[in-house]
Amino acid sequence: MIDAVQFVDIDWGGRRVRIEHQWIRPQRTQRPLIVLLHEGLGSLAMWRDFPQRLCARCDTRGLVYSRPGYGRSTPRDAQEAWGLDFMHRQANEVLPALLEALHIDTAANPPWLFGHSDGGSITLLYAARFPKRLAGAITVAPHIVVEDLSVASIEKARVAYLQTDLRERLAKYHDDPDSAFWGWNRIWLHPPFREWSIEDELESIRCPLLAVQGLDDEYGTLEQIHGIARRVAQTQLLELPDCGHSPHRDQPERLIDATSSFLQQHT
Repeated sequence: MIDAVQFVDIDWGGRRVRIEHQWIRPQRTQRPLIVLLHEGLGSLAMWRDFPQRLCARCDTRGLVYSRPGYGRSTPRDAQEAWGLDFMHRQANEVLPALLEALHIDTAANPPWLFGHSDGGSITLLYAARFPKRLAGAITVAPHIVVEDLSVASIEKARVAYLQTDLRERLAKYHDDPDSAFWGWNRIWLHPPFREWSIEDELESIRCPLLAVQGLDDEYGTLEQIHGIARRVAQTQLLELPDCGHSPHRDQPERLIDATSSFLQQHT
């Protein structure tokens, strides 16, 4: 069972922000909850049917949402630029506010997080900041440092947005595609962002952690997840062949199987 897409308001940055979200299998109240965090150009709708398939296989409930600036959530103001700490703010401010607004008691029933790309980095930051309010985490194609490969691919995305139909394709999933694209693209290509790193913060993570990456990831090398494993002793690694930056699209069954096994180990 999947609930209809809903909206809830949160206070963030001194203003009310609308968050688009959807519950998956909400009737399974006694089962664990997985919260899914999308990529830098993603949204609730862009997951397609993956969250439903994941939650059915793992026998869990699910919560999917679009971050501010994405999907049907409140768009970014035209002149608003994401700061160097934009992922920290999502982990430390937006996600806790959303969970509170939806009456999710993370102290009594800590959820699981499943994050992809930027969402994977936000997952790691939340796990580091709130170690007692998380049952475990799956981080897929995360970024812990900025690599040359990442910047080169994001520069190509900028050219594609200006010269191809990429904007029209994103408009299917975002009320304001310019909000989603330029918020993400400009901060990643902002020269000071090259020094961004969350490596030191990872050492505070205490929950079970599965780190996943495709061997053909065009946005990051395997050093991203290997760097996690060096700093978080309990990390399990999954490297997927024939897989780019989006394992939930390129290798969904292997990713779902690995996630199910991981949850069974720690539930």
